[in-house]
Amino acid sequence: MRVTMRSAGRTYDDALGQADGRESTWALCGLLGPLRIGVDDLDQSASVAPKIRTVLAMLCTHPDQVVPTSALIRELWLEQPPASALRTLQTYILSIRKLLSQLAGREPLEIAEDVLVTRAGGYRLQSSGLRLDWLDFMQLADHGRAKLQAGDGHAGILLMEEALDLWRGSAFADVPTGPVLESRRLLLEESRLDTVEALVDARIEAGLHQKVIAELASLTSEHPFHEGLHAQYMRALALNGRRARALEVFGRLRTRLVNEIGIEPGYPLQQLQLTILNSHTTKYVPLSTD
Repeated sequence: MRVTMRSAGRTYDDALGQADGRESTWALCGLLGPLRIGVDDLDQSASVAPKIRTVLAMLCTHPDQVVPTSALIRELWLEQPPASALRTLQTYILSIRKLLSQLAGREPLEIAEDVLVTRAGGYRLQSSGLRLDWLDFMQLADHGRAKLQAGDGHAGILLMEEALDLWRGSAFADVPTGPVLESRRLLLEESRLDTVEALVDARIEAGLHQKVIAELASLTSEHPFHEGLHAQYMRALALNGRRARALEVFGRLRTRLVNEIGIEPGYPLQQLQLTILNSHTTKYVPLSTD
């Protein structure tokens, strides 16, 4: 079974060198949440064993690159691989090829020759026709920031909303991670949080501060030490005429930082507090906590 879809784009870092034109998509692979792979949606989980999910995630996070066998073995078993590690890995690769064969409606031998190919020292997943949600997210977020920098707030907001809508939970939610995937997971989660901050900031600048208050209440609860999100929450509350509530947010954050980490809030956040205390507007207060 084949389907044709319009990909949002799949370029990021090394993938920037790949063609980003529209192409026929024969499979979708989702890593922004539980691992999903399918032909027309990401509603169904991949019915594969946990270690096979690890191998598939390694391949999907390094499209069009040779992933060394040694890296795969270390990701699976860290520093204590079994004597049968290489043979077991080959079995996992065979299982993934069978899965891709079913999705693409092609023979396993064709998959081995054209899609998941064996190279000297490792394996390479060809990304042509394969849609990867994490690459879609990175490109949409980058394009959204570019629109904001160009002064097109409306388009920037829409692009970043589309990027964040791709997330279905925590990255690699059901994938056992080793050192490489854990590093990539942290990178993606940080990129997600950066995009959330940029989107909230853009909404506030567009006068939509009332609509972000509930979202920021949840985000600051989820990230209790994140000064940037707390600054945005304080600013949105103050702009909505709730200065006392904004100062309460600062007070609680300061208490947590002092009692649990032993530090004071950063200078930008302290300046925001003073602005709220002494003014009826926080329009021109920067949100950066750098």
